[in-house]
Amino acid sequence: MTHRRLYAGSDLSRAVTIDDLRQMARKRLPRFLFEYVDGGAEDELTLRRNRDAFARHTLQPSTLVDVSNRTQAVELLGRPAAAPLVIAPTGFNGMLSQRADVALARAAAKASVPFTLSMAANVRLEDVATDAGGRLWMQLYWVRDRDFIRSLVTRAEKAGFEALVLTSDVQVSGGREWDRRNYRAGMQLSLRNKLDVLAHPRWLWHMLREGGPPRFANIRELAPPDARTVIDDMMTLGRNMDPACNWDDLRWLRSIWPRRLLVKGILSVPDAERAIAHGADGVILSNHGGRQLDGAISALETLPAVRHALGPDATILVDGGIRRGVDVIKAKALGATAVMTGRNCLYGVAVAGEAGALRALDIIRQETDRAQALLGVPDINALDERVLSGRTPIGFAPLRRELSQGVT
Repeated sequence: MTHRRLYAGSDLSRAVTIDDLRQMARKRLPRFLFEYVDGGAEDELTLRRNRDAFARHTLQPSTLVDVSNRTQAVELLGRPAAAPLVIAPTGFNGMLSQRADVALARAAAKASVPFTLSMAANVRLEDVATDAGGRLWMQLYWVRDRDFIRSLVTRAEKAGFEALVLTSDVQVSGGREWDRRNYRAGMQLSLRNKLDVLAHPRWLWHMLREGGPPRFANIRELAPPDARTVIDDMMTLGRNMDPACNWDDLRWLRSIWPRRLLVKGILSVPDAERAIAHGADGVILSNHGGRQLDGAISALETLPAVRHALGPDATILVDGGIRRGVDVIKAKALGATAVMTGRNCLYGVAVAGEAGALRALDIIRQETDRAQALLGVPDINALDERVLSGRTPIGFAPLRRELSQGVT
């Protein structure tokens, strides 16, 4: 049999899966940049566990059900969304393609789902609101300067952002060792990676046209007057991260933000309950895509318990490991209001900007639609644990033994 290979060309219409987009992005981007997007922390146990958590659940369809009319529409933070999808916050996107933050926001608007802008974006939040529109959420890292936080929150409110997302799991940066191996000192690429950059002329032309790596556009108030480069911005953000952030800070943030507030980085029932008690309108179960604490539990694994604790009406999003429409199905069946997707859309935007990001969303939505039909569930809101067989696939028996012994 001919060896199977994923598509890695340049024709976007031939990308039939997220893995195709990933391969296309791998070909287009220099090695160091693809590693930044694709990799995880330390031994990447959490990165793999995110995928394994979905694979351990099998589906049990119902047959002879009328599925001629299917819908993925959900209510999210009191407003309709065309699908239970949200583009997750990701930083430094301008390295992937021109004005990638705007491209991602536009793709989300066309798909009628929310987009979350990272505080480490390369486009000003006001420009994203003006140039893209749609449903916009703003992500916030907790920094020491409360005046800066207040200013950023005020800017987001004036620009029309409907929700604020506090990332709670970056007290310090995770140990992304494979990422760091691409540099010989500081942010200086190794000789091997410099040569690899020259082997990617399309990407290099993009950088030259932009005048070099784009800066973090929304943290200028934090940066010292002599900051001139994105490396200066990264050092500024790193120096200002506040590991003392606690529940009192969340309560203060709630007092200055009048709209919806979500806390991202929750992985336990007690923390989910505390977040709601301190004023959050919902929680995002997340281990930061496997990029922070290695060996952490996956969002999907903690989802049923959090749903049971918070009740049927709570807003609970999950991220980490979503690559297929059936993953959306499984998350919904276990109690998720919606899922967040980051890497999938980054692969797309790296390949073809807005069109690539929209292609990623379309692939997930098409797969979800097909899975609904084959499951016999025309309305995605009707999904619950009854569609899950509860049996562990044969191939995951070793992982099951490890879990029973407490190994993560």
